Amino acid sequence: MLTKRIIPCLDIKDGRTVKGVNFVDLRDAGDPVELATQYALEQADELVFLDISATEQKRKTLADLVLRVAAAIDIPFTVGGGISSVEDVAVLLKNGADKVSINSAAVKNPNLINELAEQFGSQCIVVAIDAKQINGQWKVHLVGGKVPTDIDLFEWAKEVEIRGAGEILFTSMDHDGTKQGFANKALARLNTEINLPIIASGGAGNISHFVDTFQQGKADAALAASVFHFGEIAIPELKKELNQQQIAVRIDTI
Repeated sequence: MLTKRIIPCLDIKDGRTVKGVNFVDLRDAGDPVELATQYALEQADELVFLDISATEQKRKTLADLVLRVAAAIDIPFTVGGGISSVEDVAVLLKNGADKVSINSAAVKNPNLINELAEQFGSQCIVVAIDAKQINGQWKVHLVGGKVPTDIDLFEWAKEVEIRGAGEILFTSMDHDGTKQGFANKALARLNTEINLPIIASGGAGNISHFVDTFQQGKADAALAASVFHFGEIAIPELKKELNQQQIAVRIDTI
């Protein structure tokens, strides 16, 4: 049985970890290298590092910070933000990233997914999808959630799979930062319509929300930020509860 993964997310702006609500009202959450080191020690399964202002500011991900974070940890590490070419990915992988996450660039140039999968392998290509409900329909948003599109979440997920992505990171903008639980109905539908691993993002507020997204949403992994950054949920405690709920997770023994 494949274990479910717990993934802290470090949203980076101006070299600091930040967290907001519904993609706005950002507040400082600490030094990314220190947080990454802490999470690796606490048995996080992976980390996601998103340079959230890279696309909006039309610059590249902070490759030097990627190098520093990767040097400090020994768990898989996904990097996203401002990635739009094979060259961008090559630099990040060389600097220590295990996977890359693409979002806006993939929507604007879907063939980028094919190119990256062919060049580096599907296993290291994560397509992030930010979506919110508009008139009852899940619509994809770009540039850190600031630019709405008419693209349907589920149709885009299917295309992403066909083009060679290895994983999907789905963030519900409606749930992001609210601590009211994940978008489990949408996650469960994604699980039935595509065969890729799905990372649930947006809405974690307590341990039961993680239980629900694995049991009801059928997520393969759950990503969260503020509940970890501000000490509201300890990863060892979370994994202990998931294990008691018969949800398979990796628990290292000393």
